Amino acid sequence: MSEVTSDERAILDWLAGQRGAMIALLEDLVNIDSGTYDKAGVDKVGARLRDFFSQHGIATDVIPSDDFGDAIRAPVGVENGKSIVLMGHRDTVFPKGEAGRRPFKIEGDRAYGPGVADMKAGLVMNAFVLAAFAKFGGQPAPLVGLITSDEEIGSPFSRKVIEAEARKARAVFNAEPGRASGAVVTGRKGGVFMRFEVTGRAAHSGANYEQGISAIEEIARKIVKLHKVTDMPKGITVNVGIVAGGQTVNTVAPSARGEIDLRFITPADREAAMAKIEDIIATADLPGTSAVLTISGEFLPLVESEEGRKLYEHYAAAARDVGIEVPGEFTGGCADSGFTAAVGAPTLCATGPVGGRAHSADEYMEVETLVPRAQSVALAVRRLK
Repeated sequence: MSEVTSDERAILDWLAGQRGAMIALLEDLVNIDSGTYDKAGVDKVGARLRDFFSQHGIATDVIPSDDFGDAIRAPVGVENGKSIVLMGHRDTVFPKGEAGRRPFKIEGDRAYGPGVADMKAGLVMNAFVLAAFAKFGGQPAPLVGLITSDEEIGSPFSRKVIEAEARKARAVFNAEPGRASGAVVTGRKGGVFMRFEVTGRAAHSGANYEQGISAIEEIARKIVKLHKVTDMPKGITVNVGIVAGGQTVNTVAPSARGEIDLRFITPADREAAMAKIEDIIATADLPGTSAVLTISGEFLPLVESEEGRKLYEHYAAAARDVGIEVPGEFTGGCADSGFTAAVGAPTLCATGPVGGRAHSADEYMEVETLVPRAQSVALAVRRLK
């Protein structure tokens, strides 16, 4: 363990004293609906965070979007040289009205509400770490808080913003929720989300059955083949999670559609799996059918690297000096951290407060992890060489 200096102690003590303010800000954010496609709601969360930054003397830049919430930059320090990025997204998967149906609450040691862990608690943590450095200084490089708006659907707007920021970064801490085990994430799978549409030929299923070509039968055959692309030893999985089709019960189905989730560990595995998927979609089992495949969203993998390992070890040492042990682990879930790592920025993910059951009505955040995780990130930032 390293000795905590007086300058470091000032930051850690200030963060410890902000527990109530952190919870109050978290409550504000959770009680605002911010589903990805609810631009007004996502921007309202952004406005609340910009107000917080303004109160702490931090100017913000807005990168506007017509379709999704705007991206927000909150720089601390003179931007000259490689930066340290504290990143997070403020969109959730929940529909409008969800915050009113089950607003923020604390029961026992856990906080509940839509997006409380994924990832509004991480945004609160990052905001207070930025405020601490704005107050005390001491950061070894310019800090940039980056708050995005569309991660839950693969960041179609924010990806370019994230990659541009990461190209200027010496380190990225992505405040996705800490794992239920208490771990941070050192590696993640990538993911490709696809839609496919199958066209057949309609016919009366009683009088003219032989004249029809069933798109539903064709899509069923394709689904069986698609699932066989899964290769568990390599970490490749294919799941057709949504299917629909047909016209009426007494009509041979003229159309059908499905949605595919591909997960993979390495870019090479992505290319191999995609080649198989594209061939399955393009090849008709039933003559007369046709199909079209469209990629609707994609995450890059957070590939474990030597630079990433060093950043994790640096962070874990800082966490120990705060008084917590934080293991690292690999996960099959996707996140924006894959984009930053892919352009060469050493990246650590899931540095946010510990939580679980994301994307469900039971989503929770461990309240007593809010301050220690903020302190761990702050000390790791302070000690970066």
